Amino acid sequence: MTLIPHRTVASQVAQVLRVEIAKGTWRGWLPGERVLCDTVQASRNTLRAALAQLRAEGVVEPSVGLGTRIISNPPAARKRDTIKTVGVLIPEPIGRLRPLIALWIDELKDLLLAEGCRLRVYEGRQFYQLNPARNLERLVAQHGHEAWLLVRSTEAMQRWFAARNLPCLVAGSTFAEVSLPHYDLDYRSICRHAAGVLLRMGHRRIALLNCEARLAGDVDSETGFREGVQRSSWPEATAEVLYHRDDVASVERALGRLLDRKNPTTGLVVSNSYAYLATTSVLAQRGLRIPRDISLISRDDDPFLGVLAPAPARYVVSPHAFAKKVIGSLLQLVARETFTLTPAQAMLQPKFSPGGSVARAR
Repeated sequence: MTLIPHRTVASQVAQVLRVEIAKGTWRGWLPGERVLCDTVQASRNTLRAALAQLRAEGVVEPSVGLGTRIISNPPAARKRDTIKTVGVLIPEPIGRLRPLIALWIDELKDLLLAEGCRLRVYEGRQFYQLNPARNLERLVAQHGHEAWLLVRSTEAMQRWFAARNLPCLVAGSTFAEVSLPHYDLDYRSICRHAAGVLLRMGHRRIALLNCEARLAGDVDSETGFREGVQRSSWPEATAEVLYHRDDVASVERALGRLLDRKNPTTGLVVSNSYAYLATTSVLAQRGLRIPRDISLISRDDDPFLGVLAPAPARYVVSPHAFAKKVIGSLLQLVARETFTLTPAQAMLQPKFSPGGSVARAR
């Protein structure tokens, strides 16, 4: 992974602070470090490096026990120095998102900062309701960002942004007939491949454990999974899709429907890394061993999967690689450039890691 030099990011943060001071956002004293870190979306170490630059320029002066005093206003920001911003919508606090999502958002923040752009994150289930129009109208009216990035977006959100022709990129898959640029993993190909892996290992009763919310990527996963069975050379193979909510009890109930039958499922694809973790716990409570009694494949990857034994078969992608994919299109939106993405350009193909959670059917 190639990291952005610390001094580059600190210089960008210093420029953000110069602009805000020149605009009169703060008078007399800067806010505390915690508030500033949230404001400029930077770590404490990066912020301190930026403040050191401003101190050397004679713009601010630290005062022990009191904070950082503004002692000189920089020249008024010229038009070309105006900081451009990108608004990001997420359903919940970033610390509660899947680790892989939080990691690529953090990578994206630094990549944008190096290009002179700031990332502003807005969290809340109110944007993810069945009818989010009022909340989205208020948000967009209050915050005039150059572009928007939608994470784990619903169909209603995507259609709202598309109808208003706002500069918007979907980090994920788009729903049918939604004309928005997007980047996502190729979940259809992933689950078609996963079904093929299980079938080639002799499993004939296989299932996909999918999220009940059924975002666009989850719908594509189901399509690919069923294609993998339908196109196979084993007509006796069966494919089943079951759904779970975001709790262990729901995963346990879904697994019970697969396992409490005369001929239980022997191969399972799980479309969410947290659900994979819950599945391993439920199977252990039932006295079932992976992969001796049941083979598992995780559609998604997350750092914590690497500490499980046996190592899960899963589809691996670098957070940095995903952030690099996203930033190019975001910068085009910020610059108000018109562009289109072909289906091939919009999809990332992760690498399959076979792990040790799949074995030949007994």
